Amino acid sequence: MIFDHLVVGATDLEAARAHVEEALGVSMQPGGTHAVFQTHNALMGLEDGLYLEAIAPNTAVPAPTRPRWYDLDRFFGSARLSNWACSVTDMDTALDQMPDGTGVPVAVSRGDLSWRMAVSRDGTTPNDNLWPALIEWAVGVHPAPHLTRTGIRLLRFTLVHPQGDALASALRGQLSDDRVKVETGAVAMQAVFETPHGKRML
Repeated sequence: MIFDHLVVGATDLEAARAHVEEALGVSMQPGGTHAVFQTHNALMGLEDGLYLEAIAPNTAVPAPTRPRWYDLDRFFGSARLSNWACSVTDMDTALDQMPDGTGVPVAVSRGDLSWRMAVSRDGTTPNDNLWPALIEWAVGVHPAPHLTRTGIRLLRFTLVHPQGDALASALRGQLSDDRVKVETGAVAMQAVFETPHGKRML
Protein backbone atom coordinates (compact mmCIF):
# COMPACT_ATOMS: atom_id res chain seq x y z
CA MET A 1 0.00 0.00 0.00
CA ILE A 2 1.07 3.58 -0.66
CA PHE A 3 -0.45 6.53 1.21
CA ASP A 4 -2.81 8.16 -1.32
CA HIS A 5 -5.03 10.78 0.31
CA LEU A 6 -6.81 12.02 3.43
CA VAL A 7 -10.58 12.40 3.71
CA VAL A 8 -12.60 15.01 5.60
CA GLY A 9 -16.20 13.85 5.90
CA ALA A 10 -19.36 15.84 6.64
CA THR A 11 -23.10 15.79 6.16
CA ASP A 12 -22.73 18.84 3.89
CA LEU A 13 -19.94 19.50 1.40
CA GLU A 14 -19.70 23.23 2.12
CA ALA A 15 -19.21 22.44 5.81
CA ALA A 16 -16.39 20.02 4.96
CA ARG A 17 -14.78 22.51 2.63
CA ALA A 18 -15.04 25.35 5.15
CA HIS A 19 -13.53 23.15 7.87
CA VAL A 20 -10.47 22.38 5.74
CA GLU A 21 -9.98 25.93 4.53
CA GLU A 22 -10.27 27.40 8.02
CA ALA A 23 -7.88 24.83 9.46
CA LEU A 24 -5.21 25.06 6.76
CA GLY A 25 -5.68 28.59 5.46
CA VAL A 26 -5.76 27.57 1.78
CA SER A 27 -8.73 27.29 -0.60
CA MET A 28 -9.91 23.96 -1.93
CA GLN A 29 -10.66 23.26 -5.59
CA PRO A 30 -13.97 21.99 -6.95
CA GLY A 31 -14.09 18.25 -7.42
CA GLY A 32 -17.18 16.57 -8.82
CA THR A 33 -19.81 13.90 -8.22
CA HIS A 34 -19.67 10.12 -7.78
CA ALA A 35 -22.77 8.51 -9.24
CA VAL A 36 -22.29 5.08 -7.65
CA PHE A 37 -22.39 6.47 -4.11
CA GLN A 38 -24.19 9.78 -4.77
CA THR A 39 -21.50 11.88 -3.12
CA HIS A 40 -19.62 15.00 -4.19
CA ASN A 41 -16.25 16.42 -3.21
CA ALA A 42 -13.68 19.20 -3.20
CA LEU A 43 -9.92 18.67 -3.39
CA MET A 44 -6.65 20.20 -2.21
CA GLY A 45 -3.23 19.27 -3.53
CA LEU A 46 -0.54 18.44 -0.99
CA GLU A 47 3.19 17.98 -1.43
CA ASP A 48 4.76 14.54 -2.02
CA GLY A 49 2.00 13.37 -4.34
CA LEU A 50 -0.75 13.38 -1.71
CA TYR A 51 -4.04 15.22 -1.73
CA LEU A 52 -6.88 16.07 0.65
CA GLU A 53 -10.51 15.35 -0.13
CA ALA A 54 -13.61 16.91 1.43
CA ILE A 55 -16.65 14.73 0.77
CA ALA A 56 -20.33 14.55 1.68
CA PRO A 57 -23.59 13.01 0.45
CA ASN A 58 -25.01 14.72 -2.63
CA THR A 59 -28.57 15.35 -1.46
CA ALA A 60 -29.53 16.97 -4.78
CA VAL A 61 -29.87 13.53 -6.35
CA PRO A 62 -31.71 10.34 -5.26
CA ALA A 63 -30.04 8.23 -2.57
CA PRO A 64 -27.81 5.39 -3.82
CA THR A 65 -29.00 1.81 -3.95
CA ARG A 66 -26.13 0.75 -1.63
CA PRO A 67 -24.50 2.27 1.48
CA ARG A 68 -22.21 5.18 0.72
CA TRP A 69 -18.44 4.78 1.05
CA TYR A 70 -16.49 6.27 3.96
CA ASP A 71 -19.43 5.37 6.21
CA LEU A 72 -21.09 8.63 5.20
CA ASP A 73 -24.63 7.34 5.75
CA ARG A 74 -23.93 7.18 9.48
CA PHE A 75 -21.88 10.38 9.70
CA PHE A 76 -23.04 12.84 12.33
CA GLY A 77 -21.66 15.93 14.03
CA SER A 78 -19.25 18.50 12.67
CA ALA A 79 -17.03 18.08 9.62
CA ARG A 80 -13.80 16.29 10.56
CA LEU A 81 -10.93 14.16 9.36
CA SER A 82 -12.68 10.82 9.09
CA ASN A 83 -10.90 8.46 6.68
CA TRP A 84 -7.81 7.88 4.59
CA ALA A 85 -6.97 5.93 1.47
CA CYS A 86 -3.99 3.96 0.23
CA SER A 87 -3.32 2.99 -3.36
CA VAL A 88 -2.43 -0.47 -4.63
CA THR A 89 -1.35 -1.59 -8.08
CA ASP A 90 -3.29 -4.87 -8.04
CA MET A 91 -6.53 -4.60 -6.08
CA ASP A 92 -7.51 -8.27 -6.35
CA THR A 93 -4.17 -9.53 -5.05
CA ALA A 94 -4.00 -6.87 -2.33
CA LEU A 95 -7.44 -7.75 -0.97
CA ASP A 96 -6.29 -11.29 -0.27
CA GLN A 97 -3.86 -9.83 2.28
CA MET A 98 -6.24 -7.36 3.90
CA PRO A 99 -8.38 -7.69 7.04
CA ASP A 100 -11.94 -8.95 6.76
CA GLY A 101 -14.28 -6.09 5.95
CA THR A 102 -11.88 -4.18 3.70
CA GLY A 103 -14.42 -4.62 0.93
CA VAL A 104 -14.72 -5.69 -2.69
CA PRO A 105 -13.70 -3.73 -5.81
CA VAL A 106 -16.22 -1.19 -7.10
CA ALA A 107 -15.69 0.74 -10.36
CA VAL A 108 -16.03 4.49 -9.78
CA SER A 109 -15.66 7.56 -11.96
CA ARG A 110 -15.68 11.34 -11.60
CA GLY A 111 -15.45 13.40 -14.75
CA ASP A 112 -12.63 11.94 -16.84
CA LEU A 113 -11.13 10.03 -13.89
CA SER A 114 -11.90 6.38 -13.28
CA TRP A 115 -10.62 3.97 -10.66
CA ARG A 116 -11.49 0.99 -8.49
CA MET A 117 -12.17 1.30 -4.78
CA ALA A 118 -12.58 -1.49 -2.25
CA VAL A 119 -15.87 -0.85 -0.46
CA SER A 120 -17.49 -3.10 2.13
CA ARG A 121 -21.14 -4.07 2.16
CA ASP A 122 -21.93 -1.45 4.83
CA GLY A 123 -19.54 1.23 3.61
CA THR A 124 -17.12 0.93 6.53
CA THR A 125 -13.48 -0.10 6.80
CA PRO A 126 -11.98 -2.31 9.55
CA ASN A 127 -10.81 -1.01 12.92
CA ASP A 128 -13.67 1.47 13.29
CA ASN A 129 -12.84 3.09 9.92
CA LEU A 130 -9.16 3.57 10.81
CA TRP A 131 -8.04 1.00 8.26
CA PRO A 132 -7.41 2.74 4.93
CA ALA A 133 -9.77 2.47 2.02
CA LEU A 134 -7.99 0.76 -0.88
CA ILE A 135 -7.87 2.48 -4.26
CA GLU A 136 -6.47 1.27 -7.58
CA TRP A 137 -5.83 3.99 -10.13
CA ALA A 138 -5.37 3.24 -13.81
CA VAL A 139 -1.72 3.46 -14.85
CA GLY A 140 -0.72 7.10 -15.33
CA VAL A 141 -3.97 8.42 -13.85
CA HIS A 142 -4.05 10.30 -10.54
CA PRO A 143 -5.69 13.58 -9.52
CA ALA A 144 -2.76 14.99 -7.52
CA PRO A 145 -0.62 16.22 -10.47
CA HIS A 146 -3.58 18.22 -11.78
CA LEU A 147 -4.23 20.09 -8.53
CA THR A 148 -2.85 23.53 -7.75
CA ARG A 149 0.32 23.44 -5.66
CA THR A 150 -0.40 24.71 -2.16
CA GLY A 151 2.94 24.17 -0.44
CA ILE A 152 1.17 22.14 2.24
CA ARG A 153 3.02 19.03 3.39
CA LEU A 154 1.73 16.27 5.64
CA LEU A 155 4.12 15.87 8.56
CA ARG A 156 2.35 13.32 10.73
CA PHE A 157 -0.84 11.27 10.57
CA THR A 158 -1.87 9.66 13.85
CA LEU A 159 -4.43 6.88 14.29
CA VAL A 160 -5.74 6.16 17.78
CA HIS A 161 -7.56 2.92 18.58
CA PRO A 162 -8.25 0.85 21.74
CA GLN A 163 -6.31 -2.02 20.09
CA GLY A 164 -3.55 0.26 18.87
CA ASP A 165 -0.80 -2.35 19.05
CA ALA A 166 -2.74 -4.77 16.86
CA LEU A 167 -3.58 -2.04 14.36
CA ALA A 168 0.04 -0.90 14.23
CA SER A 169 1.23 -4.45 13.62
CA ALA A 170 -1.29 -5.01 10.84
CA LEU A 171 -0.35 -1.75 9.12
CA ARG A 172 3.38 -2.46 9.36
CA GLY A 173 2.81 -5.58 7.30
CA GLN A 174 1.26 -3.55 4.48
CA LEU A 175 2.54 0.05 4.63
CA SER A 176 5.95 1.61 5.09
CA ASP A 177 5.46 5.33 5.83
CA ASP A 178 7.16 7.15 8.69
CA ARG A 179 4.43 9.79 8.73
CA VAL A 180 1.85 7.28 9.95
CA LYS A 181 1.76 6.73 13.72
CA VAL A 182 -0.56 4.52 15.78
CA GLU A 183 -1.46 5.13 19.42
CA THR A 184 -3.70 3.34 21.91
CA GLY A 185 -6.81 5.13 23.16
CA ALA A 186 -10.31 6.18 22.12
CA VAL A 187 -10.89 6.05 18.36
CA ALA A 188 -9.55 9.19 16.68
CA MET A 189 -7.32 10.44 13.88
CA GLN A 190 -5.28 13.60 13.52
CA ALA A 191 -3.10 15.06 10.79
CA VAL A 192 -0.36 17.67 11.27
CA PHE A 193 0.71 19.77 8.29
CA GLU A 194 3.38 22.28 7.42
CA THR A 195 1.58 25.14 5.64
CA PRO A 196 2.49 28.63 4.38
CA HIS A 197 0.99 29.81 7.68
CA GLY A 198 3.01 27.46 9.90
CA LYS A 199 2.00 24.14 11.41
CA ARG A 200 -1.71 23.41 11.28
CA MET A 201 -3.85 20.40 12.28
CA LEU A 202 -6.96 18.58 11.17
